[in-house]
Amino acid sequence: MRWSGVVRGDNTFFERKKLTVVGSGPVGATAAVLAAQKEPGDIVLLDVVDGIPQGKALDMYEASPIQGYDVSVTGTQDYADTANSDLVIITAGIARKPGMSRDDLLATNVKIVTDVTRKIVAHSPDCVILVVTNPLDAMVYTAKEVSGFPRQRVIGMA
Repeated sequence: MRWSGVVRGDNTFFERKKLTVVGSGPVGATAAVLAAQKEPGDIVLLDVVDGIPQGKALDMYEASPIQGYDVSVTGTQDYADTANSDLVIITAGIARKPGMSRDDLLATNVKIVTDVTRKIVAHSPDCVILVVTNPLDAMVYTAKEVSGFPRQRVIGMA
């Protein structure tokens, strides 16, 4: 795992981990904010829509003095910014729409999770993947198979 170094106010050095959240919709943005409040390490918020992850990262940065957390938050569309992440939370996918079957949802989200997983593994081959995208069991299986990671490194959360 790669750690970024930080110097504290007393000039001691400590290392920080890196967490990436893929998808900056309501679930991804909430996960990023809650993670920032716990300060597990620096956070990257990635989304395919230009401006959304950047704006949400800026909101989190501006809230940090009030909320009392000290983490770096980066909003991006570039998977290179996620390089060497220790944990990647995948929230990307579409929500089920009225009239949409679970099979339609499954087909669409398998494509999304497959693409995301390939890109994440290329940049963070030592990470742990936490999948939140629905239908959860199928998306966790997809991420595990695409990543080639052992089952202990691909987790689902519903």
